[in-house]
Amino acid sequence: MANSFGIALAPISSGKKAARAALVDLNESSRFLLSECFRQFGIDTVVTSAGSAERLRQEKFEACVLNLAPGAEKVMEAARTSPSNSRIVLYGLGGSAKAAMRYSQYGINAMFQEPLERPAALKLVRATHMLVLHEFRRYVRVPIMTDVSIVSHDRRRLSASSLDLSSGGMSVKSCEDLGTGSNVEVSFSLLTLPRVTVRGTVTWRKTKSFGIRFDSADERRRRLKQWIDGYLEA
Repeated sequence: MANSFGIALAPISSGKKAARAALVDLNESSRFLLSECFRQFGIDTVVTSAGSAERLRQEKFEACVLNLAPGAEKVMEAARTSPSNSRIVLYGLGGSAKAAMRYSQYGINAMFQEPLERPAALKLVRATHMLVLHEFRRYVRVPIMTDVSIVSHDRRRLSASSLDLSSGGMSVKSCEDLGTGSNVEVSFSLLTLPRVTVRGTVTWRKTKSFGIRFDSADERRRRLKQWIDGYLEA
């Protein structure tokens, strides 16, 4: 039997079963900090090490935090191919967002940066906990990391990585320079969604990130909307 144990938490005063987040191959300080962060939003944590992939195939979890080290790919594949966990919220720990792109086929939703600090960790859990708790009516955008190809109005080709998306638009991270109001065409794939291409306009710009509003007249946007609806309803 695989060695695993759960962190004892205060009972959740709710009529339904508490959501659970698996903490996979994390050190003790990271487990403690993240357990406290998730607990503030009514999410239980379960620590796993040996046998994590098999547990994620067989047990239902709403979220999973895993160290992006050798062996992480096996755990992510087990989760995404499991009927009960295919829509699990995946958090990566360690490495850069660029390094996380190696695993983009598994749809990492968000990244905890190392060294892990409480304010930043709590902010990330706060921003994503509604998705973990399946409170979709209050959650408009889906955080997910994948490679994005962008063609600008002057035919420049740019590379970016997604931060979050909805059927109406997406925010991306990129060092490339695109001004507000620029017309673009973006192309990306998402887990079970084959590559989709859609027109859009840059609506805001910050340091190393910008937002794109999709063209509502672009019929190709329907495929993305169908995928997001299916993702949230699974």
